[in-house]
Amino acid sequence: MRVLVTGGAGFIGSHLCARLMNDGHEVLCLDNFFTGSKNNILALLGNPRFELIRHDITEPILLEVDQIYHLACPASPVHYQYNPVKTIKTSVMGTINMLGLAKRVRAPILLASTSEVYGDPQVHPQPETYWGNVNPIGIRSCYDEGKRVAETLMMDYHRQNGVDIRIVRIFNTFGPRMAEHDGRVVSNFIVQALKGEDITVYGDGSQTRSFCYVSDLVEGLVRVMSCNGFIGPVNLGNPVETTIIEFARRIIALTGSHSQIVYKPLPSDDPQQRQPDITLARTTLGWEPLVPLEAGLKKTVDYFSGLGAAS
Repeated sequence: MRVLVTGGAGFIGSHLCARLMNDGHEVLCLDNFFTGSKNNILALLGNPRFELIRHDITEPILLEVDQIYHLACPASPVHYQYNPVKTIKTSVMGTINMLGLAKRVRAPILLASTSEVYGDPQVHPQPETYWGNVNPIGIRSCYDEGKRVAETLMMDYHRQNGVDIRIVRIFNTFGPRMAEHDGRVVSNFIVQALKGEDITVYGDGSQTRSFCYVSDLVEGLVRVMSCNGFIGPVNLGNPVETTIIEFARRIIALTGSHSQIVYKPLPSDDPQQRQPDITLARTTLGWEPLVPLEAGLKKTVDYFSGLGAAS
């Protein structure tokens, strides 16, 4: 098939492009390179079944495709807070444009939504039936509410126009090709540890996260797209929960670093707990993460070491 991946030069998008290529598809990678990188897709550029389109999805585009994976949007706090108006425009106008394309060419479209639609949750772990606890006027709202509106648009295009949709709520994902300075906890801790710098923990470190390796996440995305009639939303993430302070100590041990842990104030609206309930993914898709945290972290550390993060 001819498959469009928006945000295809990003961290997750580039892994998805490679997987789709390996599965024999033609892949159109669309990216404006605000957070994506050509380095992420260098290995694909010479392949005749791979096409790179430099484009901003806040502007309409006409393409002929069989499937759409809609991943384009800054996804880390550093990036999505840099230009919050652009972030929400990408989520809202970009999703409208992609849904319009899906409607025109009658292609199924998958939205990469986020666990951030749950906000700072009052239900734990978070099932898809939970409506969330989101601050609509905070510094994270451009992303959180943008994705919530994107989900609304997906459902309305489905109900009103019969567009074939899939909604995936992605929880913390990590692996090679993460941006070095994107402000995410995995890349932050690994880079700081490799450089021997202090490891920055926000708050007291008791807040929790659940980390899913990127190959597991991509497998989940492909299964959702292949599951005819399944709309979602569905959580994709690793239900194994760890505190941030435990995670910092694990990174120090794994890298053999002499870094010290330092504490800074917790950012505004930072979620206290984040753990997916993946019952729906298990029962409907037969999906669950397979890569152990330690194995995934070793590959990620090797990647950052290769970038010269220790220099």
